[in-house]
Amino acid sequence: MDIHGEVAKAARRHQPCAACRMLRRRCDSKCLLAPFFPPEDVHKFLGVHRVFGASNVIKMIQVVEETKREDAVKAMVYEAKARLRDPVYGSTGAILQLQKMIEELKQQLESIRSRVFELQQQKEHYLFMMVHNNHNNNTNTTYDENNSNDPIFQGYYRTLSSSDLMAYDEFPVQ
Repeated sequence: MDIHGEVAKAARRHQPCAACRMLRRRCDSKCLLAPFFPPEDVHKFLGVHRVFGASNVIKMIQVVEETKREDAVKAMVYEAKARLRDPVYGSTGAILQLQKMIEELKQQLESIRSRVFELQQQKEHYLFMMVHNNHNNNTNTTYDENNSNDPIFQGYYRTLSSSDLMAYDEFPVQ
């Protein structure tokens, strides 16, 4: 009874790794796949096995030096997931899609920068016109509602004091 109890404990301590469980192999302490595919990660090995095959996975792991094996297995798992989603391009398809998005965003950014520059120029022009009109008319009214056809300022007018005009000089347009 004592011997059977110890055998049962040892069997419970060393569960077969996900790879050996799927391949229905005996998993011993020297199993090459056990460190990378623990028993609870069956889905990881399933994807890698479906894309690369178990014998190819073992060969690839054996070729890589021990310090880099974990990274190699992570790369295989990532590529297997990508290949299952996109059998033709795999992870390259995701990279191409991201590059396309980057180019579209660059174009949008350039368009926005161009529009900001146009608005800054327009602002400078209106500020110049407001200051110029103020000095010529010797009055503080900078906008005449009846004489303007500009849709930006329609229905908007106010008088500026000299302190308002000086406030514009404190913040130069870049």
